[in-house]
Order: sequence, then C-alpha cells, then structure tokens
Amino acid sequence: MTPTPKRQVRSGYQLRVNGHLDRHWSSWFAGLTLTHDDDGTTTLTGTVTEQAELHGLLTKVRDLGLTLISVTATDTTTAATPTPPTGSDTGNE
Repeated sequence: MTPTPKRQVRSGYQLRVNGHLDRHWSSWFAGLTLTHDDDGTTTLTGTVTEQAELHGLLTKVRDLGLTLISVTATDTTTAATPTPPTGSDTGNE
C-alpha cells in the first residue's frame, strides 16, 4: 500500500477567546491578528497551513488558561486580511 502524501492546505481560521489579550501575544500565536471585540472577547484571525498547526494554536489557548468560545473556518482571503481593532486596547481585562 502506498502512503498518502501529507496534504498542506492553507485555510483561514478565527478563534474566539474570553477576555482581551495584549497585542504582544500575536507573535506567540504564529502572527495571527488579534481583534478586541466589544463583548469582552478577543478574536484571533489568520491562515493555518495544516491541522497540526491548528492543534498547536489550540494547545497555546489551553496553556494560557483561556476560555475558548469558538473556532471557525474562514476562506483564506478573509483570514489574510487584518481586521482593525475595536473596543479597548488596554491589555488583558
């Protein structure tokens, strides 16, 4: 049986977590764009090249003790376009 080659599909994702993360966490989250939402949550948006990378991001959310609200797949053109920040920019509230 021939092994199936590993697929690397670029896909956009939005991860929503409870609370406002400081902007400096963007580099720790593989350069995802952080957006502070008015409802007190943070949305992390970006492109993920493979499922293992997504699992790594979810592990980081867990390791920070953040409450994960949702994970949404988006098209890559949406994920690659940074969204301007909204709400407070004062750090983790």
